[in-house]
Amino acid sequence: MEFKKGGHLYGLHRVIEPQGVLPQSSLKLDNSAPAYDNEIVVEVETLNIDSASFHQIMGEVGRDEAKVAARIEEIVAQRGKMQNPVTGSGGMFIGTVRGLGPNYKGPEGLKVGDRIASLVSLTLTPLLLESVDKVYLDADQADVTATAFLWPSSPIVRMPDDMSARLALSVLDVCGAPAQTVRLAEGASRMLVLGMGKSGMICAAAARDAMGPDGVICGYDLRDGNLSVMKEEGIINDFRTGNAKNPAQVLEQVSEMIDGGLFDVVINTCNVADTEMSAILACKDRGRVYFFNMATDFSKAALGCEGVGKDVDLLIGNGYAHGHAQMALELIRDYPAVRAQIEKLFC
Repeated sequence: MEFKKGGHLYGLHRVIEPQGVLPQSSLKLDNSAPAYDNEIVVEVETLNIDSASFHQIMGEVGRDEAKVAARIEEIVAQRGKMQNPVTGSGGMFIGTVRGLGPNYKGPEGLKVGDRIASLVSLTLTPLLLESVDKVYLDADQADVTATAFLWPSSPIVRMPDDMSARLALSVLDVCGAPAQTVRLAEGASRMLVLGMGKSGMICAAAARDAMGPDGVICGYDLRDGNLSVMKEEGIINDFRTGNAKNPAQVLEQVSEMIDGGLFDVVINTCNVADTEMSAILACKDRGRVYFFNMATDFSKAALGCEGVGKDVDLLIGNGYAHGHAQMALELIRDYPAVRAQIEKLFC
């Protein structure tokens, strides 16, 4: 396989415009072959689109597989990567390694033919997309014919062999959230998970693991399907249902679960906009709010926090933490109910 020279550790060699920015901030990436000498070439099978991005696209074009596929193809054609221009978010992929540049310094032992998942966002991944072949409207996924190029600073993981590719992809897409949840659980006795989709369920399991049986973990979502299962399994203590865009209603409902009090930690995993203040109001003074929600408007969060006189720490949902992939996979092995719900709803 032919390789070009001059690859940069952080992918600056792929930035077309504007020059000088990192790939994630760029408006357009060079997604052409051949690869550079510090890259791997991956034959991509499936894209897992960030939930906020996928739902924004469906809101724009309708619940139509062909139209969603066309919109994904349009975005990649314009930008050289899958980065939703409205939400700014991307997702991740699974695929098979087809080439290793001579100066690629990635995971030890990685070889051609290995099936991998990217642990870096599609917002900074050069993607040469030939076609979107199948869209899964309820899983936020799309099977594609495509090639991706990754440099050494882009983390990847080999696919596990004890679960389906779709299950692993669904879990790995949100694996930063449970790792951060475990850190935030330290010293906390009461935690609220706002939004109980796949990331919310895994975060709740991570919180239960970290806080033990004495920790109070509550959930909130528009629907009670996942919430009921999580309560039956003892992962959460209690839950309420409602619209997370209505902060006054959310505050009233969630405080009922802890005798009128507030939470030490609030994890916001909603996939819609305008839920910032619901998370903030539910948090006690000097508590912490973690936004693992790419629809978050951080100006609204910061200014809204000032507006209601809340002295809380607002944390951006960093999708990377050391060991986060294996931690998330172990959680769904250890919590069969969470695994079953994700398989039922997203695979």
